[in-house]
Amino acid sequence: MAETGFKKWIITITVIMASLLELIDTTIVNVAIPHIQGNLGATLEDIAWVVTGYAVANVIILPMSGWLGGRFGRKNYFLTSIIVFTIASFLCGNATSLNQLVMFRILQGIAGGGLISTGQTILIETWPREQIGTATALFGLGAVVGPTVGPTIGGWITENYAWPWIFYVNIPVGALAVFLTVTYVRETPKEEKKPIDWWGIGLLAVAVGSLQTILEKGESEDWFAKTYILVLTITAVLGTILFIWRELSTDHPIVNFAIMRHRSFSVGMFTSFILGFGLYGSVFVFPVFCQNLLGFNAQQTGELLFPGGVCTIVMMPFIGKMLNKGIPAQFMATGGMFLFFVFTTMLSNSTLQTGQGDVLIPLLIRGVGMALLFVPLTTLAMSDLKGPELGQGSGLNNMMRQLGGSFGIAALTTLIHVRQGFHRTSLVTHINPYNNAFTERLNMLTHAFMAKGKSMLDATHMAYAAIEGTVIRQTMLLSYDDAYWVSGLIMLFSIPLIYLQPFRKNMKAVADAH
Repeated sequence: MAETGFKKWIITITVIMASLLELIDTTIVNVAIPHIQGNLGATLEDIAWVVTGYAVANVIILPMSGWLGGRFGRKNYFLTSIIVFTIASFLCGNATSLNQLVMFRILQGIAGGGLISTGQTILIETWPREQIGTATALFGLGAVVGPTVGPTIGGWITENYAWPWIFYVNIPVGALAVFLTVTYVRETPKEEKKPIDWWGIGLLAVAVGSLQTILEKGESEDWFAKTYILVLTITAVLGTILFIWRELSTDHPIVNFAIMRHRSFSVGMFTSFILGFGLYGSVFVFPVFCQNLLGFNAQQTGELLFPGGVCTIVMMPFIGKMLNKGIPAQFMATGGMFLFFVFTTMLSNSTLQTGQGDVLIPLLIRGVGMALLFVPLTTLAMSDLKGPELGQGSGLNNMMRQLGGSFGIAALTTLIHVRQGFHRTSLVTHINPYNNAFTERLNMLTHAFMAKGKSMLDATHMAYAAIEGTVIRQTMLLSYDDAYWVSGLIMLFSIPLIYLQPFRKNMKAVADAH
């Protein structure tokens, strides 16, 4: 039964608060990695497991969250997840070795996976069906704003305090969320106790964990050049096949694939994957592009991302209302994908002289586009699910969005690496004594260094070094431009998928986020 008045709003705030803990923590650690590495004396390869361990644990739990919520009761599971996440945050801040930190981050990821899907199901039960559009808009903000502000918050805390505080800030928020959950969230009945599908749990952990590890570590390990990446690939493929076979053949599956009979949900799995690709991929590329090439610091980059987040915040309530008034979700999602394509196209024309004013408009367009994408795509995917299927579908949908983001980051990182080689080869061909533009540039730089008192030989070496620096920067610029262009095309070519889902009148928005 739905809640009303103050209780409805306080439960909504509680769910959003707990969910944001997990959503922000997905990216908040990234900017503090150099500080943690120096403090713990770890190599860059090893310290990356602080991020990878969290992501792998998170994505393994997501598809199981519906089953766990049903078995132990949604309130109990949600409350336990908050408590474990908060304790793990304290332990992360107190870690004295890399092994401890990675272990506690894995514990954080396990708990975090239970916050999102369970929280959104609680929200759906709390709000009347005719008001779900508003609830969706409020809850969905975390999925878009959380990954965006995470690096900015992490950078500010690290610069002004110390890296353990990126974990300690979770403690008061988690404690308040625990109190509010105990006080206001209604108990939910537990499902009838059934045999636990241990084989399903094991195969899911192996398959999804292997896949996520490949995506997180593949590029840095030169993909299949490393034996363990090849082994994990084989494990992921075999594990996935065996997991699907197990779940279809057992009477008590951990993941109920019967919900795939709904065409809207089956297609929605693919659109959620594409949404994750665009959302996380663009958030990954943009800060690196700004700080490595345009010379912005972390705070300036965060300030640039903020107006786009505000656009999303402002737009989402209107999106929910438009859905509730019967405007087809397909039309709004199409508009969102097209606006995302416009955003990437504008940034793909960036130059080394691009300033803050030049990227503001594209980011505002992205903010509007994400609002048009998030709620309609989720609503289309979840519209046919009811009862226990809702929790199962929510977990699978969140997992696909997370995997889409991991695929997006891995694919764009690889694309940037490959295109750097291509563009460098192309640019270097112009550096020869027969190119008048090159010789004029070389002579100008040489004379400029000689005017500062350098010898002819030293000035010539410095001139070549300056040209090499220009080539490197131009190579990176062209590679990032390619990454924007490709991610925009993927979103644009995915529009036909939306129209494979059935049209419905007066569709009610469904809350879903990660």
